[in-house]
Order: sequence, then structure tokens, then C-alpha cells
Amino acid sequence: MLRRYPDVGEPLACEPITKGLLNHGYRVSTTSGSYFLKHHLDKKHIDDATGERATIVRQHHATQRLASLGVPVVPPLTDAEGTTVTVIGDRCYALHPWVDGLHRVGSQLTPHQSRRLGTLLGAVHTALEQVMPVMDADGERGSPDGPLPAGYGSPHASDTFALIDELLAAARGERPRDTPRDAFDELAVHRLVERRALLEQHAHRRPPTPAGPATGWVHGDFHPLNLLYRGADPVAIVDWDRLGVQPRAEEAVRAAAIFFVQPGGELDLPKVRAYARAYRRAAGADAAELAAAVHRVWWERLNDFWILRWRYRLDDRRADPQFPAVSALAVWWTRAYEAVCAAFTE
Repeated sequence: MLRRYPDVGEPLACEPITKGLLNHGYRVSTTSGSYFLKHHLDKKHIDDATGERATIVRQHHATQRLASLGVPVVPPLTDAEGTTVTVIGDRCYALHPWVDGLHRVGSQLTPHQSRRLGTLLGAVHTALEQVMPVMDADGERGSPDGPLPAGYGSPHASDTFALIDELLAAARGERPRDTPRDAFDELAVHRLVERRALLEQHAHRRPPTPAGPATGWVHGDFHPLNLLYRGADPVAIVDWDRLGVQPRAEEAVRAAAIFFVQPGGELDLPKVRAYARAYRRAAGADAAELAAAVHRVWWERLNDFWILRWRYRLDDRRADPQFPAVSALAVWWTRAYEAVCAAFTE
């Protein structure tokens, strides 16, 4: 990799970054300084390295244009051939400047910093409007509407009931003598049974599928591990792999539900309110847009079991530590629905 970049110096060390779920990252130290080497792994919607490379190049061009508008991003370095993505075998890599910083969750943010977070995300959405092409429903340039993203319709409770039955069987399943059901499995069973009862009670509240396609480019994965702070200041938004067209207010709600969730599963509503007011001002979003987003994301959370799917279908337990708070949030949000909606819209 480094031979392709004549100005980065000779390699001295390469240390893996332990945080992150979908990609591999490394801190590379050279005689010229430190760099972040990213190995792009997520091929959920991509079948070959050529297609993956084109998608990554689009993401890189977006960050370059965002940087020119003053958005705190870290565009990749350009190699001797003028490209930003290296394909070695069937693997795609990119080299970025290293940025020193820390990740901060909502409990570490003051009310002022919560407002600043909302302003930052609003600025991201308005800047993306300027730098990304308008597209039609087939993904072509020229229409004011964005393409309809896969899964834009809300989940059906009937599908979720089938998934719950599958996950319950896995959580309750027989195990070798040396691997008894643990506390996680017990909690999973409790939450699955609880969630099925909630869905039966609230099935009539499924949001209707919007009449038109989604509009607006979004980061797609805006959460604490993708935002670096230096002191009180956000200095870098990283990991643009999920850049795409989605309802922008839904990204604002999802981000708040990650940043401001407390260990017991409640949202810190005073900070959510400060964040949401700032976001609405910065993005030019009105209360109705946020209210619709709150409803769709609440329903999404009520039907979502991605952590359990990783554990029981893929035997991947990296996300297990998130499950207690995430699963509790869906229950608490249902009970406190009106208060949550007010925090985002008033």
C-alpha cells in the first residue's frame, strides 16, 4: 500500500484499531507521521471488488467536497496515480491522515455540546444537498427526488413474530454440557417475549409506506464511534460507508437514540430536546418532519433484533454488550412515546 504514496515515508509500525464492527482499520506509523489505513469489508450490497471500488470512490469524492465547505471530515490521501482506492486481490483499501481524538457518548456531552451535535448533523445534511447529485428513482441524475432505498416500507409485525419465534428457539436451544444458557440468553428470552406482547398490542400503529421516494443524502451511520472530539470540539466525522439517500430526519432520530440512550434504556430527553431544536434550525426541518421520523424509527426499533440475529444466526457476539440498553430502549420508548415525540418537535 505505502509504495503507492511517495510522500508518506517508510513504514515503522502497523497497529489494528479495535473499535468498529464492519471494517478493519489500522494505525500506520511511518518516518513521516501517522496514518489511518482502512480495509473496506462491508459488501452487503456489492458483489465484486470493481463495484465496491466505484462505491468507495463516490464516498471519497463526497468527503472531499464536504471538506471544501468546512464540514469536519477526513478525506483520503491521493496516491501517485491520482486515485484514492487501492484494490489488492479482492480487497479494497484507502489511506487517510491520522486524526487524534476521542469518542463521546451523550452522557459526556453538556447541553451546549448536545445543541452543537444537532447543529453539526443539520450542517452535514444541508452540505450534502449541495455536493451530491440529485437522482431519480432509478439512481440516475436529474430528478429532484432521491432513489427509493431498499426497506423504505416499515416492517410488518407478522414477519417480526416469525423472527421472534426463531430467535426464541435459538436462545432456549439445547447446548453442549460445557456451554449452558448464560445470562445473555436469559435476557434475550425475556426481551423477545416482552416485545412480542408489545407488538401484539401496538400492531395497528405500523407507519404507512410514504407515497413518494425518500429524498436527501445522509451520512447513514452517524453515531459516537464515527465522530471524533478533541476537547469539547467535534473534529472529524468518519466512516462514510453508508452514505446514501434516506429520509434525513430519520437519521437525526436514530443518531439521538444512540448518543443519548442511558444504560437503563431511557433517553436523556433534556439533551434530546436541545439537540433536536438545533438540528431543526440547521437543517430547516419542521416539527411535522421530525414527528413522522420519530414514529417510523420507534416502529423500526420495536421490530428490530439485529444484535440477536448476529449472535444466533452468525455466531457473532461483538454487539452483545449493546443489547441490554438497546432492547430496553424499545420498551421504554413505547411507554414514553408522547414525551419522546415532544422532545424532538417542541
